[in-house]
Amino acid sequence: MPKTKRTIFHIDVNNAFLSWTAVQRLKDGEFLDIREIPSAIAGESQSRRGIILAKSTPAKRFGIQTGEPTIKAKQKCPDLLCFPPDFPLYSRCSESMFQILQTYSDRVEQFSIDEGFLDYTGMEALFGQPLDAAKQIQQTIYQTLGFTVNIGISSNKLLAKMAGELEKPNKILTLYPEEIPEKLWTLPVEELFMVGRRTAPKLHKMGIRTIGELAHYPTALLTKEFQSYGMLLHAFANGIDDSSVSTSDTQTTAKSIGNSTTIAYDVTDAQTAHRILLALSETVSLRLRQSNLCAQEIAVTIKTNDFIVHSHQKQLYNAIDCTNAVYAAAKDAFHAIWHGAPIRLLGVRAGKLCQEDCIQLSFLEQDWEKQRQADNAMDIIRMKYGKNAVQRSTFIGECEKAYEGGKLKINNRIF
Repeated sequence: MPKTKRTIFHIDVNNAFLSWTAVQRLKDGEFLDIREIPSAIAGESQSRRGIILAKSTPAKRFGIQTGEPTIKAKQKCPDLLCFPPDFPLYSRCSESMFQILQTYSDRVEQFSIDEGFLDYTGMEALFGQPLDAAKQIQQTIYQTLGFTVNIGISSNKLLAKMAGELEKPNKILTLYPEEIPEKLWTLPVEELFMVGRRTAPKLHKMGIRTIGELAHYPTALLTKEFQSYGMLLHAFANGIDDSSVSTSDTQTTAKSIGNSTTIAYDVTDAQTAHRILLALSETVSLRLRQSNLCAQEIAVTIKTNDFIVHSHQKQLYNAIDCTNAVYAAAKDAFHAIWHGAPIRLLGVRAGKLCQEDCIQLSFLEQDWEKQRQADNAMDIIRMKYGKNAVQRSTFIGECEKAYEGGKLKINNRIF
């Protein structure tokens, strides 16, 4: 049977952190919309994290770049107004947006805190043609939540994402396979998804300047230079992507339990990475205990700021569901692959799952039984009084606690 033609939306918040801060300020009674003036979300200029996380459209006209030091940005624009990030607010805004998206399809995948994919295939009878539905989504998000989004539409996730990048802000754009020569192949090669800052110069040395030139480049030469990554680049340049939109149902039937986060700033020190790993480990271990499962493998995924992905698995002698045990294994896996490159994304996954009663004492590994009892006690407290009723001292005053991610369900209560 022929494959059903898919319709995929990519939804991306315009200037997410700045827009979400602006909307909250207006709700709090402020009259100034910081989206209309040179402004930015930034860390303190005196701290290591004093970088620009997001900037307004007027700020872009001064040449201000995301990721540059706050001090340098203020040299370009002395009148630049900077506001601190509010990650708990951003998590709430993100969750509200995805709740709206889920009313248009049961196949919604969160790609990062401010963007996601929606499989619209077969939904035309309910919400109309794709362009009409995209307009409804755009208007609903703006009228309900106060911020704008770009929506890209195509037959696969890659082209939908590339469509949404063609023009901003507050646009609805298409990039169907028949539009590739006109809309995609004319773009600089560095604008192709998965072409990072290290890959682009290598492609330039090979004489590849546009996505079209990459699409028609001999695959044998790309493979010789980039191994299997070269085949992926060639496929993407030709608009080929068969990946599905991962739904929550897909995730629950998987053979592993995991959590990951795209970080708002590049992490360059182990201490900060450890805090994020701990936050992720807390969520993963709680999901294990909720499901009465234990893990015999802990894996860590790192995506660097040039979109290179590394992963490593640590095999365990004994199955675990304890937060500290998951965290300890995650740290070991992390240091096996991290060599100091700036980190954009971190993920922790528990694999080789088995039933809770498979836990046995081992002379080769630490006895986590007392820690498991403490975890169970904290689970009960959080179930009764909320997830913030008990917090680790490590997270007091830190934004990493917002990276716990995902939804947890205990006795039909959502956390």
